[in-house]
Amino acid sequence: MSDDQAAPDCQRIDKWLWFARLVKTRGLAQRLVISGHVRVNKVKFKKPSQTITTGDVISALVHDRIRILKVVGTGTRRGPATEAQAMYEELGETATTTPDDAARLSA
Repeated sequence: MSDDQAAPDCQRIDKWLWFARLVKTRGLAQRLVISGHVRVNKVKFKKPSQTITTGDVISALVHDRIRILKVVGTGTRRGPATEAQAMYEELGETATTTPDDAARLSA
């Protein structure tokens, strides 16, 4: 990435989820946030326009798995998987969720 295309300090949560390839489309990212399945620093985000910054910890229920990710950087585009994986550090993941797990994340 060149200096004139440096990643911004903050980014909308829906764009970040899409750029990081946690979901296939930005629309799915927006629905994930609106449905209450995304928390940032233990605070539930309900608006896709809310922003995240480097160092934030995201908990998200994606594909029946609870993923816990630390934001290492933001992006300027939805690039290849290797570029997307450089945007976060995996802190934890549950193999599958039970209805109780999903209810706890949504609560």
